Amino acid sequence: MDRHRYALVGAGGRCRMFVDAIYGSYAEQAELVGLCDISAQRMATWNKFLAETYEAPPVQTFMADQFDAMIAQTKPKTVIVTSTDVTHHEYIIRALELGCDVITEKPMTIDEDKAQQIIDAVDRTGGNVRVTFNYRYMPTFSKLREVVASGEIGEPTLVNFQWYLDTSHGADYFRRWHREKRYSGGLLVHKSTHHFDLVNFIIGAQPETVFAMGDLSFYGEKNAKARGEQYDFERYQDLENPMSDRFGLDLRDDMLKAIYLDAEGDSGYIRDRNVFGGEKKWPITSEDTMAVSARYTNGTLLNYTLVAYCPWEGERITITGTKGQIEYFGRGAGHLIAGQSEEELAAQQYQGEQYIRLQKMFEPAQELEIPEGKGAHGGGDAILLDRIFNQNAKNDPLERDANHHDGASSILLGVAANKAIETGKPVQIADLTRECVR
Repeated sequence: MDRHRYALVGAGGRCRMFVDAIYGSYAEQAELVGLCDISAQRMATWNKFLAETYEAPPVQTFMADQFDAMIAQTKPKTVIVTSTDVTHHEYIIRALELGCDVITEKPMTIDEDKAQQIIDAVDRTGGNVRVTFNYRYMPTFSKLREVVASGEIGEPTLVNFQWYLDTSHGADYFRRWHREKRYSGGLLVHKSTHHFDLVNFIIGAQPETVFAMGDLSFYGEKNAKARGEQYDFERYQDLENPMSDRFGLDLRDDMLKAIYLDAEGDSGYIRDRNVFGGEKKWPITSEDTMAVSARYTNGTLLNYTLVAYCPWEGERITITGTKGQIEYFGRGAGHLIAGQSEEELAAQQYQGEQYIRLQKMFEPAQELEIPEGKGAHGGGDAILLDRIFNQNAKNDPLERDANHHDGASSILLGVAANKAIETGKPVQIADLTRECVR
């Protein structure tokens, strides 16, 4: 079997999943032939990682402005895009124009104009774009899709979707470039694209009308002053002990040091920004508290909330239909409480709760078996990677593989929500682009 040739652009932490798949489980079917990034240091780090972990020869590397040269010299069949969100469209479109298919991290892009450019490029070139929505492949969420598609709850009429990020996970978005909408579209695009895609996927419809409200209620200098948090430093590396701060991040730890701290000289990227400070250099323009209402093309209504500073992490998804209701609840492990040691936390932390509850009209509720998933994102990553790299993969009856239209539909709900927050008025998805939503 000829190995499928891949090139990868964006050598930050997110590329690790794809690198490990190519050199691990799918080494006989896949080959990484080129690596492209703004930082030579990062690319050197990954080549060192490949040598030490897989005893592999170095991959040919190219700077960001040498993307065309990479394609010409290494001749990949598919380009994997894991760069900063705002640059996704540039690499997706150029890869298509140079005759490659594309696998891109979510979000596909950050605004309606860039989404339309990608749609046009696919139509113009006939290439293929796949968006890596790993949540679709999580067995738990696949189960929701199965139940709704089976008609057991009738026609879906209302989705209540609540997602809670804790002060470990949620804060990390405010340490990184994600805090600035000009790079990420804000959390309503970067993070919520996962959730909006899940809703689109589960109910089999597209968003139509969107209204939203949102605030920066926890992070940022103003909120820190009000609560007496320490805010008068730009990054955690400025502290003698970065982990002395409850929101700190220590970049001197292994891979973080190699691909971020050591790469600051040629990348210019600061990975450990103070979530309560440094706003003069790196303004916080993303909200941390969001509420969205939407109407879908099939009449289903959506109530969605995202909070990025909870004391616990988890989600609740309730889908009500004309014949019943299905609900998923998941709660992750607890997190360090002020004054607790790591050992005390390990002894006292939550054991992760979850259930799927189905109740049909006029019948008792029943607990459905939680499908088992192994690995990251509840098992979703492993299934996604198999769908991408396994050349012998069979057709998926759940149709979980997402294309550029799916990618556009999910980000447009977030884009519309951002516009609604800015204007205080409902936004029609159809007014944003010509044909992004099928």
